[in-house]
Amino acid sequence: MQRAAATWERYLRGRYSLYRYRYTAAVWQKVLFAFGMACLTGLAAQIRIPLPWTPVPITGQTFAVLLSGVLLGKWWGGISQVFYVGIGAAGVPWFSGWSGGVGCLTGPTGGYLIGFILAALFLGFFTDSFINSRRFLPMLGLMLFANFVLIHGPGLIWLNTFPYELWLKDVPILGLGPYSGRGLLPLLMVGTIPFIPGDITKAVVAALITKGIAPKEAYNGELDKGRIWRIP
Repeated sequence: MQRAAATWERYLRGRYSLYRYRYTAAVWQKVLFAFGMACLTGLAAQIRIPLPWTPVPITGQTFAVLLSGVLLGKWWGGISQVFYVGIGAAGVPWFSGWSGGVGCLTGPTGGYLIGFILAALFLGFFTDSFINSRRFLPMLGLMLFANFVLIHGPGLIWLNTFPYELWLKDVPILGLGPYSGRGLLPLLMVGTIPFIPGDITKAVVAALITKGIAPKEAYNGELDKGRIWRIP
C-alpha cells in the first residue's frame, strides 16, 4: 500500500511538473512543442474513411485538435493548428489523404480547418485558466462545444457556399434524394450528422485523457483556484 501510494504521489507530482514546465518554457521551446503537435495532427489526418455522399471524410484530425489545446494550453494549442493549416496550405502534404496546397484551404473542407484553430484556442484557454475544466465532465462539455460549434460551425458555413450539385449530382443523400437547394437538413447530412458518433467518441476519449494527465492544482494563477464548479 505504501509503495502504491508513493507511486501515485510521484505521478501527481510528475504531471504537475510537466504542465508547469510547458507553461514556463522558453518561446523557442513552445514553438517546437506547437510544431510537434502540428505533425501529430498531420499523422492523425491520415486515419481517413471517405464517405460517398460528401467531400468531408471521417478522420482522426479532430482528436489531435482537441488534445492540442489541453497539452499546449493558452495560445500555443491554437498556434499549433495555425502551423498545421499554414504549412499544409503552403504545400506540405499532411492534410487528409496526404494532400496539401492552398486548394485544400479554399476547397469544401476549408472551413473545418479554420475551425481547428478556434477549437484549440478555446480549449487551451480553459485548460490554463480553470482548474475545474480539467475534470472529465466539464472538459467533455467543452470539447463537445469546441467540436460541434467551433469546428463544425465554420465548416458548415464554408461548405454551404459550394455548388453541391457538382459533386452530389444524382447521388442520394441518405434517402433524401439529390441535393438541389440550400436546405439545412441536406447540409447537415453532408457536413455534420454522419460524424456525430465518431466525434462524440473522440471527445470522450480526449476528455478521459485530460482527466488523467492534467493536474488538478494551480500552476499559473488559475481564475478558479480554491473553487469547485457545481452543476445546478
